[in-house]
Amino acid sequence: MEIKIELTKNPKPKPSSENLGFGQVFSDHMFIMEYTEGKGWHDARIIPYGPLCYDPSIMVVHYGQTVFEGLKAYRTRNKGIVMFRPDENIKRLNQSCDRLCIPRVDDEFTLQAMKKLVDVDRDWVPDAPGTSLYIRPFIYATDPYLGVRPSNTYHFLIITGPVGAYYKEGLNPVKIYVESKYVRAVAGGIGAAKTAGNYAASLKAQQDAKELGYTQVLWLDGVERKYVEEVGTMNVFFVIGDEIVTPELNGSILPGITRKSCVELLKSWGLKVSERRISIHEICEANDKGQLKEAFGTGTAAVISPIGELFWNGQRMILNGGRIGEISQRLYDELTGIQYCEKPDPFGWIFPV
Repeated sequence: MEIKIELTKNPKPKPSSENLGFGQVFSDHMFIMEYTEGKGWHDARIIPYGPLCYDPSIMVVHYGQTVFEGLKAYRTRNKGIVMFRPDENIKRLNQSCDRLCIPRVDDEFTLQAMKKLVDVDRDWVPDAPGTSLYIRPFIYATDPYLGVRPSNTYHFLIITGPVGAYYKEGLNPVKIYVESKYVRAVAGGIGAAKTAGNYAASLKAQQDAKELGYTQVLWLDGVERKYVEEVGTMNVFFVIGDEIVTPELNGSILPGITRKSCVELLKSWGLKVSERRISIHEICEANDKGQLKEAFGTGTAAVISPIGELFWNGQRMILNGGRIGEISQRLYDELTGIQYCEKPDPFGWIFPV
């Protein structure tokens, strides 16, 4: 399928690379294509970024049939532009599509569309340390219909925007509140899909945690309320003795691309990595015994986010004296080194634009 390109006649001013937030500024162009039952995906195009007009009864607004992804493009020292593991994001996008009854997209064509959009807006890729171009592909139901069924029509868009650190703390450890009251997802639900409903379900707990002075929420399983699952925007790892533990993918946890990369890196270093069930009680006990050395979150937005404090059931657990741990720092250095092409990429994770 050909991708038609319409360039903007009114380029937007670009923000300073030194003062970027996250998800607040968007590039000049966006990709869009449409799906019609019986016709498939069609009319792929890159057009100026701007509002779209829809009927008030559009199904996504009423029934939440939508999926999305998040990945980044980086400007290297030699001024080249690369993306980090976009093939994995496309694979996960299609897995989410399957769960939400949305037609799959072609892997190779979607990669081509991402590359072409980033290339069109390559001047938007910032060059300050720690900055990148965030890429947000998303698909949503567009039938003008009130009734619970899969839509017959969809739109697939990709938008981009320059970003800095996701958390204001940057690489400084964040404070995490362990949620015991609310439930985000259960096995058999949609927790393993990257869909809007998962994030809507997390907002109340996140708001409550913020009012208590915590950056994010750590979710426990929705059945027994004791097994650790993930942080609201990240997967999570714990260093207990000589073992590095991350909750196993059980159908209610998002299979993070950064999580997968960390597991592969840690194993390549010869470290003991376990993907298994881990309870909050085991974590507390390890902390009491002095065996909980560090904890950290992993995700596209933050890459590595060290956890300096966990609060659960009235107990404050200060990890590693509130400082970033050795494993967290090493993973951050290695991942960002590969992403910016400052370190070798033995895994084939980097895709030039």
